[in-house]
Amino acid sequence: MSRLICKSYLLLLWTECFMKFGSLGALHAQVRRRRVEAPKPTLLHNTDELCLAMDLACVFYPKQVLCLQRAVATTLLLRGHGIRAEMVIGAQLVPFQSHAWVEVDGIVVNDKPYIRDIYQELERC
Repeated sequence: MSRLICKSYLLLLWTECFMKFGSLGALHAQVRRRRVEAPKPTLLHNTDELCLAMDLACVFYPKQVLCLQRAVATTLLLRGHGIRAEMVIGAQLVPFQSHAWVEVDGIVVNDKPYIRDIYQELERC
């Protein structure tokens, strides 16, 4: 599990650097291009285990992890372990707020299950 937490932490760091020095469009393109990798038989992990590792990495991260940073990192982590994850970006109009989360087979995996009722989907990749 500690290896997964370290990998999650590095993904959070990479995403933060990309968000700071790159553009959001380029970050979106990175997520869109990242394909689901075939899982290695010796490293089979389930969605819950990977999301727990990301949650723990967020706890140890020195800054507050924003929803977009977390959604990008979680999507890349899951796809890297053979899980068909999709990052979803949504918004609500009144009061205006936006949010990002991750779904696997249409089920929210890194946020509250009712998040889809609060935010209207704008983009899925």
